[in-house]
Amino acid sequence: METITLQYENAREAQKLFDNNPTNLRLVQDEIGVTVTSRDGWIKLEGDEKPLEQAKDVFNSLQGLINSGQPPHRLDIIRAIETVKDSGSDALKSIGSTQITTSPRKPYIIPKTIGQKEYVQSIGEHDITFGVGPAGTGKTYLAMAMALGALHRGDVSRIILTRPAVEAGEALGFLPGDLKEKLSPYLRPLHDALLDMIPIEEMQKHMEREIIEIAPLAYMRGRTLNNAFVILDESQNSTNEQMFMFLTRLGFHSKAVITGDPTQTDLSHSKQSGLIEALSLLADTDGIAINKFTQKDVVRHPLVQKIISAYEPRRKQA
Repeated sequence: METITLQYENAREAQKLFDNNPTNLRLVQDEIGVTVTSRDGWIKLEGDEKPLEQAKDVFNSLQGLINSGQPPHRLDIIRAIETVKDSGSDALKSIGSTQITTSPRKPYIIPKTIGQKEYVQSIGEHDITFGVGPAGTGKTYLAMAMALGALHRGDVSRIILTRPAVEAGEALGFLPGDLKEKLSPYLRPLHDALLDMIPIEEMQKHMEREIIEIAPLAYMRGRTLNNAFVILDESQNSTNEQMFMFLTRLGFHSKAVITGDPTQTDLSHSKQSGLIEALSLLADTDGIAINKFTQKDVVRHPLVQKIISAYEPRRKQA
């Protein structure tokens, strides 16, 4: 039996690691097989060497979340435990070491799963990356973080965020308001994600100067996008023609990330998803990465993972 004591500034800082909930300490204890005690700014671990190191790495990874401005919750603790048990301590450490700076005035962003870490790595290493999988896996969020990171470093001079303006069976012509008002609900999720990553005044300045542009996919036609980081979101709702048009807009010194879920298309039954065709045609193309997420990468409420798992067999048949 060995002992490791993790020291923190005070009891409150130690409690942040387990969301001030003793049941989360018991979760680490039961799942990894160590005795965990917390008191007066320290956490004491007792057990055999390997599980002891695993438990220490779990708490260190949770500290990394705190340092990035993301206090851990129960799902983060469960995810850290699963990673260290399934993939080992090195895998857990590699997730925490991947940090994306989007603004000097905002905490850095880190991936939360192995799948997310590999996705971020693919974006860094390839000019075109597909992020494919269910909702809540961070496909768009991490792509936007990488785009802002590239802009912050000066790797690109602008960011273009786009998505097809076809959702829930609604045609824009039947919606009230002018074009800007009609498009706003479709583009709002991208706008909201930006606000998480950069201060509002910085976002407004970038958008006024068209350093950051949010536009429907149809507006990409005829353009050549040089020195840009381009993200196509909800790409399952693009047609074959629209996807081809988008992919051929890429100019020099640019990156493109295409995100979507082939099982969630809102296109009419007479139209094939451009995402499905692209994944088939480009699967073996050098310079293009395809990252596929699973329910293990879902970072929303724990029930979302269970819902996705329950629906998955039927959605694959559709």
